[in-house]
Amino acid sequence: MAAVMTTHRPGYGHRIGPTAVPVRPRPVSRARVSAAAYRRRRLAAILLGFGLVVVAGRAGAALGGSPLAAPERRPPVVSYQVKPGDSLWNVATRLVPDSDPRPVVDALSRARHDAPLLPGETIVWQR
Repeated sequence: MAAVMTTHRPGYGHRIGPTAVPVRPRPVSRARVSAAAYRRRRLAAILLGFGLVVVAGRAGAALGGSPLAAPERRPPVVSYQVKPGDSLWNVATRLVPDSDPRPVVDALSRARHDAPLLPGETIVWQR
């Protein structure tokens, strides 16, 4: 008992015999995607990625994590009002009590152009 299987499509063969198996059709080549569709898909992927980043940032901030942007930190500022009898050395030791006052004395002297201290004057120092 012989079975014959044929296909009527061009480009396909046939086999004859007791174990007749049809030849599998060749895969149909896909049509090329237009440039506009490619750009739309790429834009959609970028927007989706950006949206995921924003949602993750908001979720992290809501759960107590740090937000995506770091908060602005201002450097500490110390001010001192000059009293009668104060010298640059006294002012420097009060502006930066934990460190060596010599660099502060030099910086204050340069900033004041060697002018004397006046009682009531306020000196602002940024640490």
